[in-house]
Amino acid sequence: MGVTILGIGVLTWITFLPVLGMVLVLLLPKERRDAIRWMALFFTGLQVVLAIIIFTKFDHGMAGINTEAGMQFVEKVPWIDVKSVAWFGRIHIEYLLGIDGLSVVMVLLTALISFVAVISSWTIDKAVKGYFALFLLLDTGMMGVFVALDFFLFYMFWEVVLLPMYFLIGVWGGPRREYAAIKFFLYTLFGSVLMLLAMIALYFSVTVYIDPAGVIHSVADATKMGMQGLEKIYTFNMMAMMDPGNYVPDSLLAGTNTSWRYIAYIALFVGFAIKVPLVPFHTWLPDAHVEAPTAISVILAGVLLKMGAYGMLRISFPMFPDAMIHYSWHLALLGVISMVYGALVAMAQTDFKKLIAYSSVSHMGVVVLGMASMNTPGMTGAVFQMFNHGIITAMLFLIVGVIYDRTHTRGLNEFGGLMNQMPKYAAVMTVAFFAALGLPGLSGFISEAFSLLGAFQTFRTLTIISVITIVLTAGYMLWVLQRVFLGSLPEKWKGLTDINGREMAMLAPLAAIVIFLGIYPSPVLDLMNSSMNFLAELLQHAGSATLMGLQ
Repeated sequence: MGVTILGIGVLTWITFLPVLGMVLVLLLPKERRDAIRWMALFFTGLQVVLAIIIFTKFDHGMAGINTEAGMQFVEKVPWIDVKSVAWFGRIHIEYLLGIDGLSVVMVLLTALISFVAVISSWTIDKAVKGYFALFLLLDTGMMGVFVALDFFLFYMFWEVVLLPMYFLIGVWGGPRREYAAIKFFLYTLFGSVLMLLAMIALYFSVTVYIDPAGVIHSVADATKMGMQGLEKIYTFNMMAMMDPGNYVPDSLLAGTNTSWRYIAYIALFVGFAIKVPLVPFHTWLPDAHVEAPTAISVILAGVLLKMGAYGMLRISFPMFPDAMIHYSWHLALLGVISMVYGALVAMAQTDFKKLIAYSSVSHMGVVVLGMASMNTPGMTGAVFQMFNHGIITAMLFLIVGVIYDRTHTRGLNEFGGLMNQMPKYAAVMTVAFFAALGLPGLSGFISEAFSLLGAFQTFRTLTIISVITIVLTAGYMLWVLQRVFLGSLPEKWKGLTDINGREMAMLAPLAAIVIFLGIYPSPVLDLMNSSMNFLAELLQHAGSATLMGLQ
């Protein structure tokens, strides 16, 4: 099943449209700032249209996860094919794209947040051409991570994100922008190196067979075919890496080499945990958020943090289900620590942006706890929380940007009494804050409830401890609302204007999504249900096999 436009698959279009936009932006004279802005908005708007097409054509019943046949909109062509390279044998790497219920949610989120972030970037006036060119390149890197099914291609997209984000923070950020950009780059690069080592180990542990037409066959399928005319090769195909039958018996990561498999799982985990970010890998995040321009904070919280959790669900869990079973309690513990620690530190903040940054650490802990449950409700809640957190946190950072553009301060103690002065701003901010604290009727409640429901089945004590964050989150969110909107209005803010049309255009759709999915979450939950069921069954099967091996 697929959709093509001008003979090119829709996933290629939605991934590389921003690159086309970047090229056109670079061809425009730098003096034509408005044309550059509209060009970026046009191409991210086209991405949203393609995301809607994907949403309407997506088959909710297909599972995906670890079978190429279960993936949708698959695009597969040979990319790199080098024969007879000494003892390496044949190197065959494919351009392989596809989505399932896990990735389609992230595709929708990436397209929407990128479009909103361009609107938020309208006030950028420093090197506008360079800013939007880098922004569009960043967009392609993020989208590519969520659609790539070849590990080599996935890794390339993962690394593409680093370069534009480094410059977008380092050039267009706040007073300590160079420090924040370097810290972000070094943390992420360290995680990427560990991921690269695990990827290479996987490559030399997994073999498949290729026929003269270039079609890849698993070991099981090749055996049924009698091996006639087939050549044995190593592969970066992520689907092949998820099939235990494709592992070379005496290879480094074969099922019998438990120690090395656990080491590889930990290497991947650290690479992904840095991006989530989980405590203690989180310290780059507050600096990056505080110094980044508003739109880049929106991208960072709305999409980039989700790449880490997505990597665990797409790669670590199905490729190393035995290690996941072994370390599930430790993963849940880190999730709970992140939830409680992030909430406590957020309570101590007086900088509006830093408070939202630490709240992201806390809310992403909910995602990790739900994932660690290894059951359908928990993992469904985790993925839904990823989507909801992307929407809600984007609103929160946009709200900070609105007030900062007018006052040039983020100090919470400097405000008060803004409700009558900025009533529309107060209304939008109230929706975002109550969604963040998990108020029933708003989308954040549904995803948190599912995550905790699933986690309680597996880790009762940890889940009970984690529930304390609900009170803590309500405490600091309501405290912010009280300090910003209630009390007497300082004399210096009596000339503040309310939200304008551009700002409402970027905030109103997000608020509508938060309210709609809080009342009727099925449109998103239905997308991922089959895939999460499949992944839960895979993990439970691995758990049963582990128990049998211990008996």
